[in-house]
Amino acid sequence: METYRLVKPGASMAGQIAAYRTEFLDAGSSMDGTGPLRRMEDPLEWLAFNRLAEDEQTKPDNWVVSEQFAFVRENDGKILGMIQFRHSFNDFLRQYGGNIGYSVRPSERRKGYATKMLTACMDVCRDFGLDRILITCTVENEGSRRTILSCGGVYESTVYYEKAGDTLERYWITL
Repeated sequence: METYRLVKPGASMAGQIAAYRTEFLDAGSSMDGTGPLRRMEDPLEWLAFNRLAEDEQTKPDNWVVSEQFAFVRENDGKILGMIQFRHSFNDFLRQYGGNIGYSVRPSERRKGYATKMLTACMDVCRDFGLDRILITCTVENEGSRRTILSCGGVYESTVYYEKAGDTLERYWITL
């Protein structure tokens, strides 16, 4: 039986992080839940950014304290997905982004990993002290919608994010 875990990525995972990023870029796919990974070619730069984002004193302007996790298959150490837990909201997150952002690498989709990853992150959110979390997905992302619903998501509303041209569904999950 395969086992998986959420881990905070470190320097030893730099090659895996680079491969994850490349797979998304090659597929032309959205890298949700990875912060600035799309624009950061150097995994070590991205890792340093993530460490800064974990502390109120060092987080970048316009960011909230957040924790970045990789969802890793234990038997081979492959990063299957990434998920970001945002401890609170700024105006953007309150309206469009929510507490959680996540993605599953294109070659590993439709295998149930998003649900396993979100379920594991819900435990992190609960341990942090939250009693509910907000998650959004674009209206055309049926896979994400199914993941959110399977984890107890309750639809709240649909909003339009003009800057990106995205129509987003907002869901709350009670922890």
